[in-house]
Amino acid sequence: MATPPAAADAPPASGGKKKLIIIIAVVLVLVLGGGVAAMLLLKKKAPADGEEGEEAAAAVHTPAAAPKPGTPPVFVPLEPFTVNLADRDVDRFAQVGVTLEVVDAKFGEQVKLYMPAIRSNILMVLSHKMAADLLSLEGKQKLAKEINREAVRPMGIELDDEEEEPPPDEAPKKKKKKKKPSVVSPVLNVHFSNFIVQ
Repeated sequence: MATPPAAADAPPASGGKKKLIIIIAVVLVLVLGGGVAAMLLLKKKAPADGEEGEEAAAAVHTPAAAPKPGTPPVFVPLEPFTVNLADRDVDRFAQVGVTLEVVDAKFGEQVKLYMPAIRSNILMVLSHKMAADLLSLEGKQKLAKEINREAVRPMGIELDDEEEEPPPDEAPKKKKKKKKPSVVSPVLNVHFSNFIVQ
């Protein structure tokens, strides 16, 4: 009589093993599916190299909308810059106070996080200038554009340099080859609060 209870116990043990194997298989499928889904989501967030990456970067960094009328502007003042100029015949220096007008307060806080890199970029631009470049109105306007470009570069925003245009012979070839999307800068204006050249 001992044999019939052992035989009765044997089928449930093999049925339990089957259930355990099925449960483990289902858990593995769910874990693998979740891993693949997470990898796809993370891959979408990182821009790819080439044109698609540039378009994705432009889409990420362009402001959602221009400031609404009646909204006060957001200004981010920078500490004044004092720099030796690139004049070779005489020692000249410039002291320049810069204030950035940005699209919104959120971007203003982001600018403050990148301030050391922004200041370094602006100092590099100023140190390559000659006094004659900074004394004219056109020179100051060009400097403002360069400061705008360098202020957003540490945040991964690359603005086109309007001054650099290809020669007329090569212009059509480059335009057909690769057309970069235009990137709108979140820095609306560069204001000079102090401008001394000596």
